[in-house]
Amino acid sequence: MNSSDVVVIGAGVFGAWTAHHLRAAGARVSIVDAYGVAHPRASSGDHSRILRCGYGPDRIYAEMAWRSRHQWRALDARLDADRAPIWYPSGVLWLTSSDDAYMAATTKTLGETGLTVEPLDRDQLRSRFPQLQTDDLPNALFEPECGVLTARRAVQVLVDELVRGGVRLVQSRVQTPRGSRMDSVALADGTALKADRFVFACGAWLPKVFPDHLERRIRPTRQTVVYFRPPHGGSQGTATFGAAQTPAWIDFPAGIYGVPDIEDRGVKVGIDEHGPAIDPDSDDRVADAAAIDRARAWLERRFPLMKDAPVIEARVCQYENTSNGDFLIDAHPSFGNAWIVGGGSGHGFKHGPAVGEEAARLVLTGRDAHPRFALATKGAEARRAVY
Repeated sequence: MNSSDVVVIGAGVFGAWTAHHLRAAGARVSIVDAYGVAHPRASSGDHSRILRCGYGPDRIYAEMAWRSRHQWRALDARLDADRAPIWYPSGVLWLTSSDDAYMAATTKTLGETGLTVEPLDRDQLRSRFPQLQTDDLPNALFEPECGVLTARRAVQVLVDELVRGGVRLVQSRVQTPRGSRMDSVALADGTALKADRFVFACGAWLPKVFPDHLERRIRPTRQTVVYFRPPHGGSQGTATFGAAQTPAWIDFPAGIYGVPDIEDRGVKVGIDEHGPAIDPDSDDRVADAAAIDRARAWLERRFPLMKDAPVIEARVCQYENTSNGDFLIDAHPSFGNAWIVGGGSGHGFKHGPAVGEEAARLVLTGRDAHPRFALATKGAEARRAVY
């Protein structure tokens, strides 16, 4: 395999980490992306993403998240001293009572895998996070070893490192391949990029590249995130809402998640319910007023000090969902030398390193996909089961 070439189509988190692990194994790698590394249209293009390990009974994702955390932190440690970090260990707070079935399963799974989770009662919540209104919650769960990644910049850092190490980066759209085996992919300018093997990790564009196999099996949806400016000055100023004092959070029943103020970007509130369909190329990215109002109402309820906080940014990201939320990491059913990596389904970013490991393993060994990640298990009807 050392003399073989692999082309990875897609310079988002899955493509970048797949390229990393292929390159580490000795393969010569090229990365192609139509719009650039972790560009604003991509699922990896927002400012921040939560890294948590809690996944209810899904031990496979808890373990993947933990393995990925180590690799993200290693990447952060390789940064030059004068560069801003990509990892913020804020911890992650689940705003759901521990007697909730999903929370009980999360506690059990994390305990069995040796990962740290702290049950917090009402008094502990109030003492540790006084800026957070939790009087209606008898208790909650806290993952102290988890935190937040600066999404777009983290992917750019990784790809910069790959390019310095000899990986070729090409900005161009790849045309839909034809036939039963690829020896090249055609680029928008009419040239061809040759290789022995190909990995398609192009996120929301996968159903456009392979409509016969992935239409309806990968469903891109509009997802609104809103950034609010925290108050300035005084004892309850900006620092109160930074990563040192405010955790990332997940309000499971409300369908809301959020991130503390990192790098003066503002407190982020995201809506985790699947939105309407989106075309990643042609649809606009203007957030609708109803979504902004919903984010504000949640913020003001849980963080009273943020009442009337101005919106400093509202943007439309996207999920690229499989039928149940499991990732897609499998060989292409028609091409003998191509693999598909996608289906992040709104929770995939944190898992980039582990997904890259799994994808590289398939490419390098030709082994079968894990059943949870196989194309055959992906249906056309939305029945979300992984959160």
